[in-house]
Amino acid sequence: MGFLSPKMPPFNVHFWHWGRRSERIRPLCQHWGEHGIGLPVLINLLYWLKLVGYLAGALLFITATPGIGPLAEIGTWWTQPVVFQKLVIWSLLFEVCGLGSGSGPLTARFLPPVGGPLYWLRPKTVRLPPWPRTVPFTRGTYRTWFDVVLFAGMLSAAVWALLSPADVVGAGSSGTVTMLGPVALLPLALLVPLVGLRDKTIFVAARSEVYWLPLLMFLLPFADMIVAAKILLILTWWAAGTSKLDKTFKFCLAAQVSQTLISPRPLRRSMFRRFPDDMLPSWRASLLAKLVPLIEFTAPLVLLLSTNRTVTLAAVGVLATFHLLIILMIPMGGLIEWNAYLLFALVYLFIGHSGVSLASAEHSLVPVLVTVLTVTLIVWGNLRPDHVSYLMAMRYYTGNWAVSMWAFRPEVLPTIDSAVVKYGGFAKSQLKHLFGEQVAEVLAHKFFTFRSLYPHGRALFGLIPRAAGADHESYYVAEGEIVAHAIVGWSCGDGHIHNEQLLGALQERCHFQPGDVRLIVLESAPFGSDRQEYRLVDGATGEIERGHVLVGDLVNRQPWEVDNLPVRITRQVDVASTVAVHTEAVPYVPAQLDEQDTPDHTPAPTAQAPLRAPHDNSTRLHE
Repeated sequence: MGFLSPKMPPFNVHFWHWGRRSERIRPLCQHWGEHGIGLPVLINLLYWLKLVGYLAGALLFITATPGIGPLAEIGTWWTQPVVFQKLVIWSLLFEVCGLGSGSGPLTARFLPPVGGPLYWLRPKTVRLPPWPRTVPFTRGTYRTWFDVVLFAGMLSAAVWALLSPADVVGAGSSGTVTMLGPVALLPLALLVPLVGLRDKTIFVAARSEVYWLPLLMFLLPFADMIVAAKILLILTWWAAGTSKLDKTFKFCLAAQVSQTLISPRPLRRSMFRRFPDDMLPSWRASLLAKLVPLIEFTAPLVLLLSTNRTVTLAAVGVLATFHLLIILMIPMGGLIEWNAYLLFALVYLFIGHSGVSLASAEHSLVPVLVTVLTVTLIVWGNLRPDHVSYLMAMRYYTGNWAVSMWAFRPEVLPTIDSAVVKYGGFAKSQLKHLFGEQVAEVLAHKFFTFRSLYPHGRALFGLIPRAAGADHESYYVAEGEIVAHAIVGWSCGDGHIHNEQLLGALQERCHFQPGDVRLIVLESAPFGSDRQEYRLVDGATGEIERGHVLVGDLVNRQPWEVDNLPVRITRQVDVASTVAVHTEAVPYVPAQLDEQDTPDHTPAPTAQAPLRAPHDNSTRLHE
């Protein structure tokens, strides 16, 4: 690929464009195996510059703190608690400003490369409250001036904390320590969840599981703060490792390793069985998929139990190398600042404060409470992933998270542009301004390609004919992440941001007719389960079908083998008579299919038929 120009596949774009969707995916998957997404090299340089800006901003606020010396004297002050506190607050601000996760071209965001405050400081943009029926004063999907002021207050509270002096003095493991006090911390600690009750997107975008939880711990005394932060960090690695104990992680590794520029072409090809004809993960990818969770389990356990400095340094070295490699890869999603933060937290907590053990806590209940509350969130998110964001459940880099696919009649796209307050269009329209029509078409499909390299991608593409009907090839199809980027200003793989709630917000503004928009929602598989629930929804009439697919049916299919997807239907609307048809739920059999779990190949409903769900979903959708 060129420095300024993308790497294009070696085929005639005109003839490729007229192929079926599955036919268009195949050559792009094979091209991905050698060149990844194919964006210009400049894109990677911009991500590196963004990382430098993140580190420079952190150092600027830290060194401006009274009592903290210049950068040249970092060895004398880097272990002060205020340093860690300000890094966490700066990281939260960086993320909620749309500059971290979910930003830039590797998330299909080009013009503008960030969303976040561009949407959240603008009235009438779309907001998505998490519990509008339960929490008073949160109903509605239009952002008001109250929401704008509340979000601006959150940003101001973060800046206030970053500019505040360390006004609490305590006794540390090796002398006097200085910390931020409650006056500096409480406004931000309170505003993050308050803003989140009005718009869940902002709460998730702030990476609250990484930064807001430590912010609460900063209100504790020094020793308790360090102990709580250590427990949270260890549980983060263990939660991430647990989520990788499935069939899908090797697909994630194959897609990510073949994308990164630091991987030589032979290594990229080696991630697949018999490139280019067999694009299933190779034994190398499978071996790597077993090594990564092993590291995330064992190295943190060593940090937790070790009393030997050499052993501790070895475990820190292993985890530091692990996160450095992720940073060097610049993975899809752009999660590099978060890994840089984890790298610093690792060194700060387990080397800078190695003398603070779990037994050092001033209040013995602190380790217990932190462990119980965090483990409860993780377990709940793994057993009921439909209730919890995969980010909040710390199920990172697995290839198993909630996803969606949207199918639009082309004629409704101008309606969306005119009726929805937003910045920019979908990925293709942004790319068209940069590279022209043909290149934009191919690169937009490359994001489809990334999804198809995962098992859930096979399910999404296989469900399109069921959702959009016989003329599904005439629909404009967009990934949920791309829709969320354009409509709400942020997304980082969380399908709960671009599900029925977002569709209801669009319907409230655009008044779609039956068949104009069809949505496929695919939930992630619970821990230990092979079953992924799906829902097919019409923008005007509500849910038209629900059922589940089995991961075991997906992992042996090539990325382009999306036809004749086996599905198990649990509820379906009869499109001929618009009468609800309820089918008996099929028992789940994890290893094999038996007579009770035979795949259903019921013909997909036509796109033009007026559909009505068995129950009125309009209120639920509009909330």
